[in-house]
Amino acid sequence: MADSRAQPLTFSDHDRNSAGLRYVYPVVSRRAGGVSVGINLNTNNACNWRCIYCQVPGLSRGAPPPVDLATLKSELTEFLHDVLKGDFLAKRVPEGARRLNDIALSGNGEPTSAKEFEQVVDLVGEVRRHAAVPDEVKTVLITNGSLMQRRGVQGGVKKLAALNGDVWFKLDRATDSGLRQINNARTGSTRVRANLTLSAQLCATWVQTCMFAIDGAGPGAAEQKAYLDFLRGCRRESIPLQGVLLYGLARQSFQPEAPRLTVLPPAWLEAFAQRIRALGMTVKVTP
Repeated sequence: MADSRAQPLTFSDHDRNSAGLRYVYPVVSRRAGGVSVGINLNTNNACNWRCIYCQVPGLSRGAPPPVDLATLKSELTEFLHDVLKGDFLAKRVPEGARRLNDIALSGNGEPTSAKEFEQVVDLVGEVRRHAAVPDEVKTVLITNGSLMQRRGVQGGVKKLAALNGDVWFKLDRATDSGLRQINNARTGSTRVRANLTLSAQLCATWVQTCMFAIDGAGPGAAEQKAYLDFLRGCRRESIPLQGVLLYGLARQSFQPEAPRLTVLPPAWLEAFAQRIRALGMTVKVTP
């Protein structure tokens, strides 16, 4: 069997084991247009949500195991050295994407569910300083936002802001029924808005939204209206959002609903983006 650590990275393959490490993995991010160094805190494939488009095989409900901070620090230090001073980019990254774009807390579940989340943010800051990571390289938290009310999560997000940080806050649907259908989430839209407000007050926050078709049909008129009304309400309440990251399906879902999901045409996404821009918001579209 070929060693995955020697295989070229692609936009469609986000294998968490591609570096042969426990916590750290590289991906070529189509949204970022460069290399994202991921940190997977949910090594047991457990999450408090179950999004029907999730590409994690064997996904289960739950929280991650304790994080071995010493191992994470060692892996991140060595891997960043290989990216910044070694031959990683030349050997494994396609031309046109050979740059370090960000360090991302993401992985196989909700990263803020780790009890050590705030300590992990501290660790990332320490490693960044010692590795002399350029200031323009972002530190990104990719989150469903459902635990933002926790004091430790807020502490970590506040520290993230000092690391040129961005929060990518999931909002795939804005009705309670839509949240249940797409994310299998018990969180209602009222709690989502409250947590989004908290996030935006602590750190630069983008709404990230995945749009796709189910059984051949995209989101209905009522769902589209609810989503736009949600954003309109954010504008009215002066929630300081950076904008919306709107994207479509790119990788295979490993959830039971996978056969029902299909990609929406780029023209659909762009037309919906124009409706968001009409609200006075910045939108970045990745078909």
